[in-house]
Amino acid sequence: MELLIMINACKIASASRVTAVIPCFPYARQDKKDKSRAPISAKLVANMLSVAGADHIITMDLHASQIQGFFDIPVDNLYAEPAVLKWIRENISEWRNCTIVSPDAGGAKRVTSIADRLNVDFALIHKERKKASEVDGTVLVGDVKYRVAILVDDMADTCGTICHAADKLLSAGATRVYAILTHGIFSGPAITRMNSAGIEAVVVTNTIPQEDKMKHCSKIQVIDISMILAEAIRRTHNGESVSYLFSHVPL
Repeated sequence: MELLIMINACKIASASRVTAVIPCFPYARQDKKDKSRAPISAKLVANMLSVAGADHIITMDLHASQIQGFFDIPVDNLYAEPAVLKWIRENISEWRNCTIVSPDAGGAKRVTSIADRLNVDFALIHKERKKASEVDGTVLVGDVKYRVAILVDDMADTCGTICHAADKLLSAGATRVYAILTHGIFSGPAITRMNSAGIEAVVVTNTIPQEDKMKHCSKIQVIDISMILAEAIRRTHNGESVSYLFSHVPL
């Protein structure tokens, strides 16, 4: 609501163009009807932003990239992938002998893209759900024995999936497990779960501020993506191409 009111205030104060920078898009998980009569809240948020007067949206790692199609205005969906690749190369000494793992089938595309650019193997964990927040059983597809496993996902809420996946990888013979996430929401029992799980480090970007969470969990490490957003804003403002940022980290 604050964002909508500010956009509207700028618009009625005769701003020629209003760009909304939303690092973590709200309600991005409700992008389709998973059951009859369920709302598509991501579409509602898109409509509200347009009606309030936004002319351009800059966001990062949308949960589903088709959300861009909910807007009739330009949307720049930036990727955290270049920053993640840089972090892996700089902080994991044996990254050449690692396996990139997706904790669910939905993230397979993201994981294969990172694995291709690092030239390493990938694996995925297939899970059957009982209910939306309760996982029934999991199956590991791929080999992680005697390797460093790097779990990659776009969002971690209660961290149930990530912690289950980490235990599964360790029992399958992985030497160490890292988790790299774009949006660390960490609600409910997330901090307790991470502290007790066998994960070496949980790496998140600062699309959501993590200072408070880091005090309660020493495993959380942060990748600063302010440079990517700043460069996107600068390029948009000057009418330059933003495409460079989809595969490179600005210096």
